[in-house]
Amino acid sequence: MTVSQITLNDGNTIPQLGYGVFKVPPADTERAVSEALEVGYRHIDTAAIYGNEEGVGAAIAASGIPRDELFVTTKLWNDRHDGDEPDAAIDESLSKLGLDRVDLYLVHWPTPMRDNYVHAWEKLIGIRERGRATSIGVSNFLVPHLERIVAATGVVPVVDQIELHPAYQQREVADWAAAHDVRVEAWGPLGQGKYDLFGAEPVASAAAAHAVTPAQAVLRWHIQHGFIVFPKSVRRARLEENIDVFGFELTDAEMRGIDALDPGDGSGRVSAHPDDVD
Repeated sequence: MTVSQITLNDGNTIPQLGYGVFKVPPADTERAVSEALEVGYRHIDTAAIYGNEEGVGAAIAASGIPRDELFVTTKLWNDRHDGDEPDAAIDESLSKLGLDRVDLYLVHWPTPMRDNYVHAWEKLIGIRERGRATSIGVSNFLVPHLERIVAATGVVPVVDQIELHPAYQQREVADWAAAHDVRVEAWGPLGQGKYDLFGAEPVASAAAAHAVTPAQAVLRWHIQHGFIVFPKSVRRARLEENIDVFGFELTDAEMRGIDALDPGDGSGRVSAHPDDVD
């Protein structure tokens, strides 16, 4: 299975589809990541707060896959933004992962009530300059947060990882990202099972037309929009299904049908608002 590659604004590339380990229990992580690597995944997305970086690292070490064939992301947690904490945090993450660098390091949330995300971004720039992260980006940043860090530093993130699925497409952020050559990573790309996405007529119809599952149809919708996705599963059959989305293409009409599932009023959000996360 060949996964398409996307070029980031710093010239590095990222596999467009990866494996996310959000809410994968630490005890299950090594097995799950090992199976994902066996299936063909080469992009793993974790975070310090997930508590499973060690399992990711163990699976990578046991896989025998050359480091330059893997793409590993982790994230800076909210209580590590101040002072030299970001430097200590990346060192801790790298130690747990068993790596000397990550391919992508993200500020996990802007935590605007703390008003220290500009400092955190400045520290990530230094982390990149020291070779501890090849690329740097952000997660859950809205347009005001993005504009502020770019104005303060002149450095544009390579990605913004945001909640994005058919019922909540974050078009304001996506449009800003497109205008500034920032790639969108969609977390919760299938809506986290919190609404009947697969029963929606445009999704069901597209899946039937291409003889694929509704999940595959939605992941293909993300791929054709140019989003980067990393669906989570701990079942091998689902891991195989999720990566098998590069052999068919949705029509323009099918894309428009799924696009129309967003009511446009923000009501489709299924997780926390970034301004409320501290």
